[in-house]
Amino acid sequence: MSKRIALLGIYHESNTFAENPTTLINFQKGHSLTWADIRKEYQHAHHEVGGMIEVIDRAGMDLVPVVFSEATPGGIVSAQTYATLQAQMMDLLEEILPVDGVLVVPHGAGVSEDFPDMDGHWIRAIRDRVGPGIPIVGSLDLHANVSPLMVNSADAFVSYKKNPHIDQWQTGKAAAEIMVGMLEGNVQPKQILVQVPLAISIEQQFTSNEPCKSLYALAAELSETEGILSISILLGFPYADVAEMGTSLIIVSNNDPDLALQVGKRLETYILDNRASFVGTKNDIATSIQMVADREKPVLLLDMGDNIGGGSPGNNICLLESLEADATLKYFVCIYDPAAVQAASGYQPADTFDLPIKGTGKDGLKDLLFTVSLLRLSDGHFTEDNPRHGGQVNYYMGKTAVVSRSNGSVIMLTSLRVPPFSLGQLTSCQIDPQSFDVIIAKGVIAPIAAYEPVCRSIIQVNTPGVTQADMTMFTYKNRRKPLFPFEDP
Repeated sequence: MSKRIALLGIYHESNTFAENPTTLINFQKGHSLTWADIRKEYQHAHHEVGGMIEVIDRAGMDLVPVVFSEATPGGIVSAQTYATLQAQMMDLLEEILPVDGVLVVPHGAGVSEDFPDMDGHWIRAIRDRVGPGIPIVGSLDLHANVSPLMVNSADAFVSYKKNPHIDQWQTGKAAAEIMVGMLEGNVQPKQILVQVPLAISIEQQFTSNEPCKSLYALAAELSETEGILSISILLGFPYADVAEMGTSLIIVSNNDPDLALQVGKRLETYILDNRASFVGTKNDIATSIQMVADREKPVLLLDMGDNIGGGSPGNNICLLESLEADATLKYFVCIYDPAAVQAASGYQPADTFDLPIKGTGKDGLKDLLFTVSLLRLSDGHFTEDNPRHGGQVNYYMGKTAVVSRSNGSVIMLTSLRVPPFSLGQLTSCQIDPQSFDVIIAKGVIAPIAAYEPVCRSIIQVNTPGVTQADMTMFTYKNRRKPLFPFEDP
């Protein structure tokens, strides 16, 4: 009789500095999937669930997708929302027990009102239900803030190794291969957690560039050590005020925790010896716009303070204001403003009208009045066929209005917050990304995978907001100490 493996996930990156909580409707507008719908959505996606499906199917085992709930990064998950999601998870799991193994798909930086270590809480609940003898293996986002509870509740975790996250399918595959190895009796994973007393600045987390490039090269070298099954570098998510915030390492050995600790300590020493390089420099708005003049067009301006993929609201207009004041550059920007979409929907393509756009500028939340022409309205659906950050295939930004300024600049207005992870966001609305001098993408590193093919230059802009690049500007109450760059360990 073939082995039965359950697959479960609650996936959210929670920004504790964001004003609005994440509620059940946010998950419903994201991905709220059960049973066969999980396989239908992800079997052919560049997502960890797709990698897990392929490996378990190939091994001739029976994968039972139970539940996968995911919402766009945002504020803390409300207590009622998490209670509902976890109750659903445990109820549905109960329907298929007993199982021979459990694959879990957390983000690793989930926070709820009642449980700051949300991921640790639900994974522990699964462990308590299935018992100590049932293998639990999972994937993690590279930005996970990893707690001892998470690691102690599972047999093995494997994280993404690339940022932008274009290796999610490979990560799911690696996690599932450990599960298969356990069930076939070929491996006995023992994992250790090393919480490095350091938090890496978000704009320094581009794994193809220094300082991360050399760090990951060392990890790749160490992963060849006999007896090491997996090395995960969790760069961390600095916008969560929780005890486990910061960089950490998970080393999975084949029944040799001492070897795992030795490898982990070597990586920790490397990180601490090079800690100054993980702080980075910050380009303000004025400097960034000046830099555009000497760059090949189009230039990608990464609006770091309004990183939707890090939980920001998607309505920062600081760069927009500065580009309007400069008046020499043709730009594209996407703004989350449902009211503006509704107002624009009363017009026909080619109509010219005055449109108020609400956003957070240099002096707070306000309306800017623009004279615009309506280019088109869209239902907000688009797809992505290539491996991109997030691993998704199907996207939905709600009803969308695209308007232009007299100089050809384009403002896209959406009814839902959608991170800029795919050029399909533009091309689905017949927008040519190569026709602009600058493209504003509300992110830090994740948009690079999508925009690098058309943007000749990339500038990370230190804009204000709940994902601003300088983490020392936030007030933390719960982080561990010492933690560089706040303290020097």
